[in-house]
Amino acid sequence: MGENAAPSILKDYIQITKPGIIFSNLLGTIAGFCIGARNLSSSLSLWELFFWTVLGTIFVIGSSAIVNNVYDADIDKYMERTKNRPITNGRIPKRNAILMSLIFIIIGEAILGLMVNPVAALVGFIGFIFYGFVYTISKRVTVINTEIGCISGATPPIIGYTAVTGHFDLIALLLFVFMFAWQPPHFFALAMKRAEEYKSVNVPMLPNKVGFKQTKVHILIYTVFAVAASLLLYFFNVLGIWYLIVAGILGAVFLYRAMQSFKYKEKETEIAWSGRMFKFSILYLTLMFVTMMFAPIFS
Repeated sequence: MGENAAPSILKDYIQITKPGIIFSNLLGTIAGFCIGARNLSSSLSLWELFFWTVLGTIFVIGSSAIVNNVYDADIDKYMERTKNRPITNGRIPKRNAILMSLIFIIIGEAILGLMVNPVAALVGFIGFIFYGFVYTISKRVTVINTEIGCISGATPPIIGYTAVTGHFDLIALLLFVFMFAWQPPHFFALAMKRAEEYKSVNVPMLPNKVGFKQTKVHILIYTVFAVAASLLLYFFNVLGIWYLIVAGILGAVFLYRAMQSFKYKEKETEIAWSGRMFKFSILYLTLMFVTMMFAPIFS
């Protein structure tokens, strides 16, 4: 029992940092870094900057995820997706988690501020505040909680981009709009799929407040903005023709998937569609980030 306890505890502490969210956000950070470095030649100093940017971002995102886990522990136990989280089950005391979060944010901000630059550190801190506190609290009181959370979710590509450039410009804004607009189709689809669970814990998600039909309208509108922002990166001479081709194809499929929702009228088929949309949105974002990483090489 003693030999198995340590790995189990370690696994729990890793879990409260939400490794899946860290990984997906790191893809955005790396994509933003590659776009920012598109006109620079590879050097040891650039690779060192990349290392510190990634490391600092990991700590900042992990810290905000822990805060979210601590605050949501009381409602997580009622939802199938979250009921087995370590803090929810009491396997990790809240005070330990809070201390861990504090240590992580100090380390993460120190790395970004001292080893990268103050702008990247500021963007990272804004993301931490919005996800760890503003979004986490608003989740229970307002139906626009998703849009509020999108602010923090849109910061990782900006951390990567500003790590190289040292400033916020039009390209950073397009990256922000792209990442911001991608999130509602992703999370609204999940909210449709988990509508009853959110309703049971009184979390005011869009599908439960305005219905599935209006939620699908919102999904389509945000999808249009996400695809438009992704294509504008080409038209502002950031990325080459290969990027435009791939982004255009992926964007067309994303739009088709969003419009496809309106042919489903029954709740059962709408929920089935939302599950497919949720999964595809992950695939879309992953492929878009990979394209952004490699497109500068072929531009």
